[in-house]
Amino acid sequence: MAADFWKPVQLSMEIASVSTIVVIVFGIIFGKLMANRRFKGKVLIDTILILPLVLPPTVVGFLLIIIFGRNSPVGRFMEWLFNQPIMFSWWAAIIASTVVAFPLMYQSSRTGFEAVDTDIENAARVDGAGELRLMMLVSIPLAIKSIVSGAILSFARALGEFGATLMFAGNIPGKTQTIPTAIYVAIDSGNMEMAWLWVTSIIAISFLMLIVVYFIRS
Repeated sequence: MAADFWKPVQLSMEIASVSTIVVIVFGIIFGKLMANRRFKGKVLIDTILILPLVLPPTVVGFLLIIIFGRNSPVGRFMEWLFNQPIMFSWWAAIIASTVVAFPLMYQSSRTGFEAVDTDIENAARVDGAGELRLMMLVSIPLAIKSIVSGAILSFARALGEFGATLMFAGNIPGKTQTIPTAIYVAIDSGNMEMAWLWVTSIIAISFLMLIVVYFIRS
């Protein structure tokens, strides 16, 4: 029973951790690019980047199947590259979690960068700092609270992802079965004891992360 309980927990933590690393990198990049800038088409790009946050998970899962399925050019390339289809794999769960978690990281990092005093950044430019050096040594440290908060919220979102993961990665025990999908199967099979254990664990983890976010922002 212990092994049955811990495997989805371990897998969920692994998938959420890798997804969070990916969204931190891309969230910071896009957050910095979109902060305090005005250009034609910005609203459209911003909407597209945030869209997974409001779309039903099943719609996200459907779009991932269309993009990465075996009938798509991307899917065929990925299958050639990894010598196996991307769907119903560990990487499919990573992709699904990353897509749904990214908007939270993007919004939080963009808000943090927009709060940075532009006079400080301009002063660093005058002193000869390049854009990469400026971002690493000035912008990110000044926006670190928002970035860390976004990372924690993204981890929590990735940890709780269900719909897109179920459609795109499936529910394969030991491979793609995360806590949310394990809860679904446990309830469907009438195993309420295991369902309660997983529900309690994910509530406890999410609660602790939200407490951390609260203290970071206060």
